[in-house]
Amino acid sequence: MNTLIITQDDPFYLPECLSYLVNVFPSHSRIVGCIVLDVSPYGKPRESQWRKALRTLNTFGIGFFIRYSFMYIGRLFGKPQVTEVMSKHGIPVIRLQDNINNAESLNLIRSFHPEVIISIAANQVFKKALIESATKGVINLHTALLPKYRGLMPTFWVLKNSEARTGVSVFFVDEGIDSGPILVQKEIEIGEMTQEQLIIATKRLGMDAIVEAIDKIQMGGYQLIPNRADEATYYSFPAREDVRAFLRAGKKFF
Repeated sequence: MNTLIITQDDPFYLPECLSYLVNVFPSHSRIVGCIVLDVSPYGKPRESQWRKALRTLNTFGIGFFIRYSFMYIGRLFGKPQVTEVMSKHGIPVIRLQDNINNAESLNLIRSFHPEVIISIAANQVFKKALIESATKGVINLHTALLPKYRGLMPTFWVLKNSEARTGVSVFFVDEGIDSGPILVQKEIEIGEMTQEQLIIATKRLGMDAIVEAIDKIQMGGYQLIPNRADEATYYSFPAREDVRAFLRAGKKFF
């Protein structure tokens, strides 16, 4: 089963997770390529790196900013990046010249004849033509238990809201935001985890959920979990006051 991954060049946690995913990927399926979009941690995709850095500093504070700046620099000058991980495993890396829904981008995607597309931290909205380019569907990993915590940075919000449990959801992408039917869900106890620990735990759990989802699609006959709009909650990028509330609640970033 031809599978195409769409992700972003995240400098923090994705390289190790994607390396793990490739190593445990089902033998009945083949990763035919990986589209790597421009990175947009803690900022909008089209913002300059300077504006992303300033947004991060103003929202999360100097300690957070310094920690992730060192992680970013370390990734640039040492640890492997997403593109290097894929190349190491012999998976073609694709860089698009325009938006992923552009006609030229779609033609390139279709040239790989994907049966399944896996979206992992992809930072562009998928429109109908892109969704229909995979014959068996497009699946996305979301690090929360949908329909709750749709949107951005769910690990931050579940900690701020003092949830006891969270998890991951792998769902079929539709034209909404985190709104498609769910194929696989896995839960995890939060306990005393920091946000960094929770990010790492949910991303690794998410890789296992993706493998399970690929197995289900290959075998067929799977049952979907409703992603009910009337039960949904949605969260966007935190404001400075949200960060203050996070810290007042005794939560830690790392």
